Amino acid sequence: MKESATGLTVDELAARAGVTVRTIRFYSTRGLLPPPEIGPRRVGRYGPDHLSRLALIEELQHQGLTLSAIERYLEQLPPDLSAQDLAIHRALVASWVPDTAEDATREQLERRVGRELTEEDLDRLAAMSVLVRTDDPRIFRVDPGLLHLGTRLLDVPIALETILAARTVVIEHTRSAARELSRLFKDEVWEPYRDSAPDEEEVARMKSLSAHMQPMVIQALITAFQRSMKQELRQSFGKEGDDTGRGDGAAPE
Repeated sequence: MKESATGLTVDELAARAGVTVRTIRFYSTRGLLPPPEIGPRRVGRYGPDHLSRLALIEELQHQGLTLSAIERYLEQLPPDLSAQDLAIHRALVASWVPDTAEDATREQLERRVGRELTEEDLDRLAAMSVLVRTDDPRIFRVDPGLLHLGTRLLDVPIALETILAARTVVIEHTRSAARELSRLFKDEVWEPYRDSAPDEEEVARMKSLSAHMQPMVIQALITAFQRSMKQELRQSFGKEGDDTGRGDGAAPE
């Protein structure tokens, strides 16, 4: 039986996000989370956007950003981003972490995503690189940065072969982009800086700059991809492909 992420209480949201209720309250007071919808008997209800935003905040913290830096990062995002857009942001931020995989049983996975997982579901999640089967059939290596996004895609009517083909395209082009961006940084920024014989403190500052540039590069990649996809849809389907509103997640000019 599938469990929707719509209409969660604060306790249910905390369980799904893997954080404490106190953490949710704290993020809310800092303005990092939008207020819940107030339902019957004045009970706050949370939806997929809250769950995805929590995951993004946690990932940014893992990257070493302070709460003030996270606030600035979130302020730059369009206010009407969908849960899917936020999940994409979180997955891309997580891609900068060398290894974020965690071990989980099937029962732990199902508790985390709030639904039962069939063998076909597990195969599709593996095809999307959300999880990897281990030698122990009871244990999976799970990428938490992709888990919720992958789970949402389970309900999209796409064949497994199409998912595998799309994964190949994404890996090929993202690796190419990462390679070129790394080369540009090395040739245009790092090498000239190193040739000037900087002291240790300046080297540390440059490495810190490189780390803090990562969220900005991620934002640029997301924006460029979404705008390119919008153009492709417009060319393929005419005005129908352009009728997406501001839900594409593109940052304002």
